[in-house]
Amino acid sequence: MQIFDGFELSVDDHVATLRIDRPAKRNAMSVAMWRTLPELVASLAADPAVRVLVLTGAGGTFCSGADISEIAGLSEAGDDTGLTVVAERALAEFPKPTIAMIEGFCVGGGCQLALACDLRLAAEGARFGVTPAKLGVVYPLSSTRRLVDIVGPSTAKLLLYSADLVDAATALRTGLVDEVHAPQALPERVYGLARTFTERSQLTLAATKEVIDGHADEARFRQWQKESREESAEGVAAFLERRPARFPWTW
Repeated sequence: MQIFDGFELSVDDHVATLRIDRPAKRNAMSVAMWRTLPELVASLAADPAVRVLVLTGAGGTFCSGADISEIAGLSEAGDDTGLTVVAERALAEFPKPTIAMIEGFCVGGGCQLALACDLRLAAEGARFGVTPAKLGVVYPLSSTRRLVDIVGPSTAKLLLYSADLVDAATALRTGLVDEVHAPQALPERVYGLARTFTERSQLTLAATKEVIDGHADEARFRQWQKESREESAEGVAAFLERRPARFPWTW
């Protein structure tokens, strides 16, 4: 395990766990943490041993957002949303599968980070909120669009207009999260999914993410298909021989 200012990072069987670790502040993100997160994500993207990233929080809380006591520091860094957007973009553009494992509060900047992940799995007691209206902040353009893409315009407006917290059942109903589990069952489900992802064709996963996220044009799609010939030959052979596939493509 590696310890950073406000984060714990570990890698086990191709699954990286990045844990926001500031429980005394409900894992509120300091200015330094917003700056550090993109660097950590970039290092994991470049690590061929990492196939999946799980983002979570320490002490039973995911992340309560930006540390309001340091809002001036965020402004001095460029503007009051710049650092959060850079961190959010780093997660959203991470080329490998990402899962947000959410317990407790997932509010403000915490929601930004969770929504930037491919999947969001939550514990039954989790609480969610998108709260810029409580601070007089205009929510970032990219963050607003991502929220609308995931939950739809009406729910996005309700969350942004009210700045109210919603429970896990509401989050599931509106598409804010993908699954809700009992707290004791959540890690098993998250890491079970992560292990499954590590066993699948990494080329297929990489191509799928590019296509779904809109980063693959027709030429890039054809390139992925061309590269997949050896990969698919191994997949078919493994199926016919009733054995686990040994896919050759690596990050």
